[in-house]
Amino acid sequence: MLKKAKIFMEMIKIEHTLFALPFAFMGALVGSIVIFQKLPNWGQIGWIILAMVGARSAAMGLNRVIDKVFDGRNPRTAARAIPAGLISSKEAILFIVISFTLLFWATSNLSTLSMKLLPIAVFFLVFYSYTKRFTWACHLFLGFTIALAPLGGWVAVTNGVTLSAFIFYIAIAFWVAGFDIIYACQDSEFDKEEGLHSIPSRFGVAKALKIARWFHVVTALGLLALFILTDLSWVYLTGLIIANGLLFYEHKIVTPQNLSRLNTAFFTLNSVLSVSLFVFTLIDLVVLHG
Repeated sequence: MLKKAKIFMEMIKIEHTLFALPFAFMGALVGSIVIFQKLPNWGQIGWIILAMVGARSAAMGLNRVIDKVFDGRNPRTAARAIPAGLISSKEAILFIVISFTLLFWATSNLSTLSMKLLPIAVFFLVFYSYTKRFTWACHLFLGFTIALAPLGGWVAVTNGVTLSAFIFYIAIAFWVAGFDIIYACQDSEFDKEEGLHSIPSRFGVAKALKIARWFHVVTALGLLALFILTDLSWVYLTGLIIANGLLFYEHKIVTPQNLSRLNTAFFTLNSVLSVSLFVFTLIDLVVLHG
């Protein structure tokens, strides 16, 4: 059982939760302070964590089932659980059903607007895995899907969507889309051969990395706009400067001629970015705004 559980955790890349979960917390914190001038309670935080775990597990499970044929053909992904025969498709589907059940249960204990918007979130969670079959804009669909986490955190505690919440959503969506473009550069030739669509396979690696940089400019401007539109202070701004420095470094170490540090740019730097910006926001709101 423990071995099987470990395989499932590897299948959904549980460690990548560090990308979205800090921003979900950040959305809840900022939204609660902006609307109610108080921090969210521990019950809300707990349900947000469960909703995030359910949503991300369902999305990754779906992606692995939907892409199992392509994963089996790609030398980089052939060792994944389903194509390697470590987990059957039926087991993965059962895991997905359980994950969606957890998402529904957690969301039902949050705001009424969260429940009303849940069908839209489920649609994105299912649909984005198919987008690379017909559009090179698949990275944006992924971004708009994962960015539902911070928007969901905001809606969960405020029961509403404001301009600040929408700008935060767009900023995170373009952050995800940008680093997904970078990650997709390693599969550009495989995607061409298989008739799959991505920005690197459509425009080439060099242009793709430039597009990713511009996407991250949108992220930087969006997070700066959040500072301007809310009561966030110099502490958040300090965190934002550090985050922008990490984005700059991410694009510095990955070039069309050298993709060897791609995994560092994709996982390590983006994880540090999301956690550090959340920590600075937390200090800002808890210590200075108490």
